Amino acid sequence: MEFNLRIWEEVLADPDLAKVEGRIETDRHGCIIMTPPPGSAHGSRQAEIAFQLRVLLGGKTVTECPISTSDGVRAADVGWFSDVRYSRAFDRRCFLEAPEICVEVISPRNTDAEMDEKMALYFDAGASEVWFCDEDGRMRHFGSEGRLEKSLLCPDFPAMIAL
Repeated sequence: MEFNLRIWEEVLADPDLAKVEGRIETDRHGCIIMTPPPGSAHGSRQAEIAFQLRVLLGGKTVTECPISTSDGVRAADVGWFSDVRYSRAFDRRCFLEAPEICVEVISPRNTDAEMDEKMALYFDAGASEVWFCDEDGRMRHFGSEGRLEKSLLCPDFPAMIAL
């Protein structure tokens, strides 16, 4: 954890990295992982998911949510925190505990193996559910035991996120 926080603080303080568009994450060795910015559909779905979570559950929603994991700092597209977890997980550098719900909006370049790895990292960091929004807007929900028919934390969440 301390290593992640130190490296992430360096990333945040780097003026050259601040100019880079796209997502920046780190791995367990402190190496920077960069991905190009996603398309407009990705951002629209990300915003709608954050909005729906906030309306349906209250609490706090964070986009590009930096989470300290066992494999560096990873950023969930959307994280939903209860007020209690947010207050204990918040750190000015990154979140010390995963939000209860971590959401990834799938992009064409994402592989199943990459998403499975991120899901495992989020659960290991304390997430209760991990959701995927597929390229067609269809939502898939997972608990630590596997696929869920619908979210247990937010059962009224829409099954599709339309553009």
